Amino acid sequence: MRGAYYFRVGAHFSLDRRALLGGMAATGGLGLAGCTAPGANGVALSNLPTSPRINLAPLRASMERVFDISVCLRPFRPAGPRLDTEQVGDTLVVHNYGHGGSGWSLSWGSSAIAARKALAGSPASVAVIGCGPLGMTSAILAQSSGAKVTIYARESMPDVPSIRATGSFTPDSRIALADQVDAGFPDLWEQMARTSLKRFGSLLGLAGDPVRWIDRYLVSDGPPAGPRQRGPDELHFAAYFSRLRDVFPRAETLPSGATPFGEAVVRRESNIMFNLASYTHTLLTAFRGAGGRVERREFHVPGDLTALPEKVVINCTGLGAKALFGDQTLVPVRGQIAWLIPQREFDYGVNYRGVNVVPRTDGICVQAVSGGDMRGYGDESLAPNRQEAEESVAALAALYARFGQV
Repeated sequence: MRGAYYFRVGAHFSLDRRALLGGMAATGGLGLAGCTAPGANGVALSNLPTSPRINLAPLRASMERVFDISVCLRPFRPAGPRLDTEQVGDTLVVHNYGHGGSGWSLSWGSSAIAARKALAGSPASVAVIGCGPLGMTSAILAQSSGAKVTIYARESMPDVPSIRATGSFTPDSRIALADQVDAGFPDLWEQMARTSLKRFGSLLGLAGDPVRWIDRYLVSDGPPAGPRQRGPDELHFAAYFSRLRDVFPRAETLPSGATPFGEAVVRRESNIMFNLASYTHTLLTAFRGAGGRVERREFHVPGDLTALPEKVVINCTGLGAKALFGDQTLVPVRGQIAWLIPQREFDYGVNYRGVNVVPRTDGICVQAVSGGDMRGYGDESLAPNRQEAEESVAALAALYARFGQV
C-alpha cells in the first residue's frame, strides 16, 4: 500500500478519493471541515454536516441478546510452533501444532512448511491428523501437489474447539516466549505470516465473506495509557507484528467528535477477520471437492499411526499432542467469548475498557482481554464464566448508552 492513498468507508477501500477532492492533507480524520470548494450540487463543502463525521451503527449490548458463552483453549509452546519431523516405525510424522492464539492467522504459512516436508519423498497419499485450521490447510496444500489426502480426527468442522476462536488476524498472539525461540524464528514467523496473508487475499470477496477487512475502533475515556508494562511475574511473550507494517494501514487518532463515541479518545485501525462459519465451510468444500475424505478416529499413542494406510502423516492435533506425543511444553491458554445476536449493520470492531468486540456474521464476539497475555495462561477450565460475560457486556452497554452524544 506504500505510495498510494486510500479512503476508508466502513470496511471498504476506494482509491485516491482524497486526491480527487482537491489534494486534502491526510490528517487521519474523514471530516471535510476547512474545505470551501463547491460540491457537485453547488453547495460549499464547509456547509455539509460534519458531526458525526463517521457514521457507525450502535451495538445492542445486553445480556438478553447473549445466546451463548463459549470457551476455547489455545495450544501454546514457549519455543513456538513445532514444525519438525520424526519417524514412528515405518511412518514419517510431520508436526504442525502449538501456535497459541495464532493458529487461524498463520495456518497457510505454517501448513505450507509442513506440506513441503511431507511431500519431499513424493508420496501418493498423505494422512492429516486433526481437522482444525492447521489440519484443513495442510490437507488442501498437500492435495494441491497431487497427493490423495485423508483427514483423521476425533471431531470435524464445525465441532472442533478452534471454531470458538474470535476470528481476528492475530499472527503473534501467544506465539512464543521471546527468550525461548531460536535466532531464526522471527524470520520464519514473518514468512508464515506473509504467506498466510497472500492466501487470505485470494479469499476476499467470496460469497459469505469468509475473509474480510474491517475497521476497529480503540476507545478510551482519557488519554491512552501507552504500552502496558509487564508485571514482575509475567512472561515475556514474543511480539513481531511490527514486521508487517508495510502491508497494514497505520492506526490513526481521530479528531474529537469525529465519531459517535462523543468526547472519548478514539484510534482507528484496520485488520483482517474471519467469519469462521463461512470460512470453514469454504475450506471443507474445497477439500472434499478435490476428493478429500474425513474419517472420525482417535489415536492414543504414536504407534497407532502406523496402522494407517498412509505412511506420511501431518500431525495437527494442537493441545492433543501433549497426550499423544508427550509434548509437556504445551500450555493451555483459556479464552472465553460471549456471543451477541448478529447485527448486519454493525460491521466494525471495538476495544473498550479491556473488552474486545468482533462483528462476525454468525454472532458478535465479546471477549474480555484485560490483563495482557497472561490472561487465561495455564487455565484449562472449559466452564463458562457468566460473571465475566456480564461485566464485559455491561462495559459495552455503558459505552453505547452515550453513543451519538457529541
